[in-house]
Amino acid sequence: MKTIRLTMAQALIRFLTTQLIERDGERQPFFAGCFGIFGHGNLAGIGQALQEQPDFRFYVARNEQAMVHAAAGFAKMSNRMRTLACTSSVGPGATNMVTAAAGATVNRLPVLLLPGDIFARRNVAPVLQQLESGASQDLSVNDCFKPISRYWDRINRPEQIITALPEVMRVLTSQADTGAVTLSLPQDVQVEAYDYPETLFEDRVWTVARPVPPRELVARAVEMIRRADSPLIVAGGGVIYSEATEALASFVESTGIPVGETQAGKGSLRYDHPLSLGAIGVTGTPGANIIAREADLVIGVGTRYGDFTTASKTAFQNPEVRFININIADFDAHKHSGLALVGDARAALEDLGNALEGYATSADYQSRIAKLGKDWEVEVSRLYNLEHGPPISQGEVIGAVNAASEPTDVVLCAAGSLPGDLHKLWRTRDSKGYHLEYGYSCMGYEIAGGLGVKMAAPEREVYVMVGDGSYLMMNSEIVTSIQEGYKLTIVLINNHGYSSIGGLSESVGSAGFGTRYRYRNPDTGQLDGEKLPVDFAANARSMGAAVFEVGDLPELVAALAQAKKQDHTTVISVETDPEVRVPGYESWWDVPVAEISGMAAVQEAFAAYDKGTDKERHFL
Repeated sequence: MKTIRLTMAQALIRFLTTQLIERDGERQPFFAGCFGIFGHGNLAGIGQALQEQPDFRFYVARNEQAMVHAAAGFAKMSNRMRTLACTSSVGPGATNMVTAAAGATVNRLPVLLLPGDIFARRNVAPVLQQLESGASQDLSVNDCFKPISRYWDRINRPEQIITALPEVMRVLTSQADTGAVTLSLPQDVQVEAYDYPETLFEDRVWTVARPVPPRELVARAVEMIRRADSPLIVAGGGVIYSEATEALASFVESTGIPVGETQAGKGSLRYDHPLSLGAIGVTGTPGANIIAREADLVIGVGTRYGDFTTASKTAFQNPEVRFININIADFDAHKHSGLALVGDARAALEDLGNALEGYATSADYQSRIAKLGKDWEVEVSRLYNLEHGPPISQGEVIGAVNAASEPTDVVLCAAGSLPGDLHKLWRTRDSKGYHLEYGYSCMGYEIAGGLGVKMAAPEREVYVMVGDGSYLMMNSEIVTSIQEGYKLTIVLINNHGYSSIGGLSESVGSAGFGTRYRYRNPDTGQLDGEKLPVDFAANARSMGAAVFEVGDLPELVAALAQAKKQDHTTVISVETDPEVRVPGYESWWDVPVAEISGMAAVQEAFAAYDKGTDKERHFL
């Protein structure tokens, strides 16, 4: 067997450059490059290897958590068919990646993490940034990646990557089991040489198949659908990842079954499709939630039935409701004791549609769905045009951005009150035009994730909508976007605090305690003084962004038009009224309330909460 002598780090990077992925006959490199921040734990190993491999693009990030968010955003925009690797030094550089790694795994997005680690040979321990343990010498801070990684390994000898790397790729390219994959790389092992077999570096194609559910289960699903009077489809992210949006549209047009969309599944149908009920669940539309409450059959397609989708198990109240679950993941397909159609969403919908030829829901049912959709559009238009303020409402900001954007542009968000409002109000016209990180809802994802989306789709305009809370947590990748020439339009909503949690605090009787950006009041001892004078525009300008400060709706519309003309990242700072909220519609969310309190508002909230939990259901 022919061999080539390389350091472990050189061999690893060379291997990544030869990995290809294929679906439906389309083949492309799986890795689009590597994000990194260098330190003593990865500079001489991975850093040197990347320097010798200039065709494998290296991107300098400003924050380790942010670079993993960017890689996740890239993978999500690429329908999990491409990703980026992320390397960090040992210690704090590595643990900075933990939060974003958890987000990637929760959202089932492939990201490869390459953190430096302590010396495998141990003789110089404890090294700088090493966590010592009296129980084991084979323990480092990188062990905290274990519960949040789909695959985890520590490479203590250079030859171990020969067997580890194929396992890395198996997990990363699995549509059912993907997520964060971590290879902990001791800094001494990274630079050790070994005679690697040349076959390790040959092009390798990882094929993403489209498995179909067994025929007998499809036949049972057909019987269940034909018996149903008021069926409903819940479209999740699996519809979009499997590129099944056309198959879904064809299926609903032939059967007349309406669709409610999860956060990850928004865009499965155009907003104006006559069988689209829009968002479903806690942040859903009235039509979707009314139909969900009455449905006698729910067909989940690519959804994991998170609590926002099921309204904490209160959404589906028909005592006879049954579930059919189409999912690539066996784990999700069996939820709610549903009939599990384990397979690719597109292939399964096509099979099911063929088997249902001649079936359709009643004309009355379809007319009712269409009317609910039209009624909702009237409500959206009302919220887009409140003519409130200044300061204006958040709904008006969403309306202005929606009107300014093109159908193929992307709106992106993750945390705060914006995701709920966007889920309800955003008029999605393209299956990749709505990008929400809501599995982990990680504050700080927005700008970094937006960078990843723009890297994956540079031809699209990317509108990052971010609240002041998330912006203050992580805005550093504005610099990276400017460095790399990836323009973002960042709409920064300043409502002087944590609006979402502030509203939630009020709902549980706590009056927004600790959620507003205020000076400490010497008279009360609490954070209820004057507003903090944070100059967001100056901050963004200092990082090289073009900046617009707007005070009313006409100024916002004008700034959005000017932002389109910019050739680099632009920040539009707009103040909104935190008290003018988009309502909730026909739904409920389980947020526990203190059972004992001397505060009357908490006592009232607990009484309402106690009644709300009565509607929670088990589906057995």
